[in-house]
Amino acid sequence: MAVYAVGDLQGCLQPLKCLLERVAFDPANDTLWLVGDLVNRGPESLQTLRYLYNMRHALVCVLGNHDLHLLAAGSNVERLKKGDTLSEILEAPDGRDLLDWLRQQKLMHYDEQRNTALVHAGIPPQWTLGKALRLAAEVEQALRDDTRYGPYLDGMYGNEPAKWDKSLTGITRLRVITNYFTRMRFCTSDGKLDLKGKEGADTAPPGYAPWFSHKERKTRGMKIIFGHWAALEGRCSEPGVFALDTGCVWGGAMTLLNVDTGVRLTCQCDEHGHSGTLPGR
Repeated sequence: MAVYAVGDLQGCLQPLKCLLERVAFDPANDTLWLVGDLVNRGPESLQTLRYLYNMRHALVCVLGNHDLHLLAAGSNVERLKKGDTLSEILEAPDGRDLLDWLRQQKLMHYDEQRNTALVHAGIPPQWTLGKALRLAAEVEQALRDDTRYGPYLDGMYGNEPAKWDKSLTGITRLRVITNYFTRMRFCTSDGKLDLKGKEGADTAPPGYAPWFSHKERKTRGMKIIFGHWAALEGRCSEPGVFALDTGCVWGGAMTLLNVDTGVRLTCQCDEHGHSGTLPGR
């Protein structure tokens, strides 16, 4: 029995299949952790969701910003944007089943036995593990509650507030939690977000740094697996922090990590006809 984690798929199904074949992944015995951004920009968003749905019993999945955008589009809250490759999901006969499954997924997963967290973008430095899990659960509950689902999706877009405050309430509170878990790259040591910077770790604005690099970070000592930040190209110098987004959809590679051994495998996406550059997304 093995546990693997894979970086952002973004509708690139063939590289995922390539990696799972290379490790002889067996859904009956093995587990696959997904760092989120399952869909969008790539060529097979619908096929990717269907593939995952059919092996859902073998998955642990956290949501990324593109997944939440799909849910919003599916609720007619947010219009599709230029470059989105989501319409085929919304128009598919099984689209509703796929979206209903997606909205049941987590914002954060923690494996106590391995002392390892799985998130899409990261955990802000000022939050303890327990606090991060509690706040992630608030968003997860809103996603699963039919009365709060639409209002949450309608209000989740935006960069403000830029910093967590325990006095925040309602949609504003959920928005900043969502931004930490699904959009964060650079922040200050007390958690003020800069959501404009998307390049490498050494491009932080003055006073900001990559979320994982702050010495005061309260989750030091545990493993954190994350995606979202393709410009890192899978490189992270912080002990116990594993960056898995290696820019597959932009012509880079897809990365699979054995969670217990730390061994990585990559599949170059241009082998499957993918091309592109690594812009600041």
